[in-house]
Amino acid sequence: MFRLQEVKYKDILYIKNLFIPKGKITAIVGESGSGKTTLLRLLNKLISPTCGKIFYNGKPLDEINSIELRRSVVMLPQTPPIFAGTVRDNLLIGLKFSEKPIVGDNKLLETLNMVHLNKPLTEDAEKLSGGEKQRLALGRIILMDPEVFLLDEPSSALDEDTEKAVMENLVRYTKAKDKTLIMVTHSTKVSEVFSDIIIEIKKGTVAG
Repeated sequence: MFRLQEVKYKDILYIKNLFIPKGKITAIVGESGSGKTTLLRLLNKLISPTCGKIFYNGKPLDEINSIELRRSVVMLPQTPPIFAGTVRDNLLIGLKFSEKPIVGDNKLLETLNMVHLNKPLTEDAEKLSGGEKQRLALGRIILMDPEVFLLDEPSSALDEDTEKAVMENLVRYTKAKDKTLIMVTHSTKVSEVFSDIIIEIKKGTVAG
């Protein structure tokens, strides 16, 4: 799915050769500041490599329209944006941005259930806790139905029980829909229990 060849980004990251396959759960682990989030941002074209080539489904990333790419490859930052308005507004805004059909309340409630967020659709989103906002934003990108999820510390604001429940549902959904999940995580438990592949980034390069 993704292939990186001789990819360098400033003095932060250098990856000689890396392949991330389709339909798998890939965890990117490593010390803080090692370049994990930079790698995610490169895959989403939020930044461009200083040199080298990144391919997505065999096509050079620099030949793919950025907006089109981000409809298929959706990134969720560690502190995701929450927009003014209700829980419903925040769930639907991703569909509006990506120009996809708007869904009904039943689908929205089903998605909230998947991310273990028991809140009414009319609740003011800005009043949610940090962990609730993280789950709301996760629900928003699930509704966008991308081919690839790029998640930066998707469970960092969650307690252990909620983390387990949300990750189990997310992995089950990803597998059932034949999607690809690439996540940065500091949690050894998350990477070992839920991922098919673990990539360790150490001092800006792939370890091992």
